[in-house]
Amino acid sequence: MAVKAFRSMVVAGFALLPFAANAQVVGEVGVDWTGNDIVVEAIADPQVKGVTCHVTYFDRGVIDRLKNGNWFEDPSNNAISCSQTGPVEVGDIDLGKKGEEVFRQGMSLVWKKMVVNRIYDKANDTLIYLVHTRELTDGSAKMAISTVPLYGQTVTWKNGKP
Repeated sequence: MAVKAFRSMVVAGFALLPFAANAQVVGEVGVDWTGNDIVVEAIADPQVKGVTCHVTYFDRGVIDRLKNGNWFEDPSNNAISCSQTGPVEVGDIDLGKKGEEVFRQGMSLVWKKMVVNRIYDKANDTLIYLVHTRELTDGSAKMAISTVPLYGQTVTWKNGKP
């Protein structure tokens, strides 16, 4: 009975997760002879049409994993750059100070995730995109941001401009 209740809670929890964007690998650059790569992915914001973010991360190769151990985890080194790539249409976005998660991707077998959050800076009419790594026990201080200014742009707001 307890297992059934737990399974129901897990399924309900997944139903509450925000819709996350899909990433498309657009580049992969080898950095050494051990098979380590820097991967570049394009991520279209699912709630803000016309904005695309490019995120980079380090992907460890098999030789590096054998040499250094830590088989199931990639480093927390990420970078992000976002820009307007078409007419901007802002959907139903979270306008609070915490913003909302736009994208999440595993960086380890279980606990470590690379996350992109969007925050709207109303005073400066700007979208801020923050990439960071979330870990269960030790959060990483490595982060990067990119901004997309909306000031002076023709922007369509689904719910009216805040």
